[in-house]
Amino acid sequence: MPSPATLLPLADDIPTTTGAATESVTNAADFIQKNWADWLAMGLRILLILVIAFAMRSVIRKSLTKLISRMNRGAEAVEGTALGGLLVNAERRRQRSEAIGSVLRSVASFLILGTAVLMVLSQLRIDLAPLLASAGVAGVAIGFGARNLVTDFLSGVFMILEDQYGVGDKIDAGVASGEVVEVGLRVTKLRGDNGEIWYVRNGEIKRIGNLSQGWATAGVAVQVKPTESLSQLREVVQQVADGMAKESPWDERLWGPVEVLGLDEVLLASMTVKVSAKTMPGQQLAVERELRWRIKEAFDAAGIGIIGGLPAADDAEEAADPAAAVAPPSALANPASAQSLATSPIPPPAAPGTPRITK
Repeated sequence: MPSPATLLPLADDIPTTTGAATESVTNAADFIQKNWADWLAMGLRILLILVIAFAMRSVIRKSLTKLISRMNRGAEAVEGTALGGLLVNAERRRQRSEAIGSVLRSVASFLILGTAVLMVLSQLRIDLAPLLASAGVAGVAIGFGARNLVTDFLSGVFMILEDQYGVGDKIDAGVASGEVVEVGLRVTKLRGDNGEIWYVRNGEIKRIGNLSQGWATAGVAVQVKPTESLSQLREVVQQVADGMAKESPWDERLWGPVEVLGLDEVLLASMTVKVSAKTMPGQQLAVERELRWRIKEAFDAAGIGIIGGLPAADDAEEAADPAAAVAPPSALANPASAQSLATSPIPPPAAPGTPRITK
């Protein structure tokens, strides 16, 4: 076993080791002295990039939030007016503005922070070409794998931005129809006529029929006898329309005069009179029911009969002639007629021994 003395460095080796360490320290100090200014400038630039990025993100998000709040306050202020419930739906405006604000805030944060990260990596002298290429390939793979989700999201964004429909609207989306309960970026929630809830993906909606925008048309067809006076019909219907337009709530639901369009169909047993009116959107069915009710009462008071698909009772066919039940005279009633003689029975043959008379 070697002695501890043999493990100690020789005296000749100590200056060499010390000189190498001194040289390394000197080189490191020189390297730091030469590059500390660059490092400090790089750090300051990175810090400045991050500060500007977070400041811009905060300012933009607060600006978008204030803008959305102002939009919601405007909707709430108009909601209390006479036509506020028609022209402005506060819940619809709120959801639409919140959805748009969420999308804008997310896009702004992604763009600002993404740009800041790329700038920081550039300051660190990292080659961004492989990173961008990898991100592009990953984006394409994710796009193919989640194309339905991306389609739903983009369709929802454009539907909200274009204000194709909103909360409270009654729409026909093709795959389902009903009243819009909630509008999301991926799914639209509808309540059907029977109370069921439909969850429709925005990417599956190929066409939309909005029944709550603009105005609607109420149409009523009345069948009367073809012998009724057309001038009297027009006068009675006009009286009904004038009275209905002056009463509440029909004075707000009717957006135009009730017009008699004329004869829609003329048959042998009936003729159809068409009545039409422009109404508030979504109120056409209620206006049609009330208009039918009032026209029926007015026609009954004026003695005008409304008929359906079958003829009326007083227009039934007249009773048949009693003589029609008597059979026509028959040739068989005369026993001397050739028909009667032809139908007379043949006499039986004569017995044996009975003389026969021959001509």
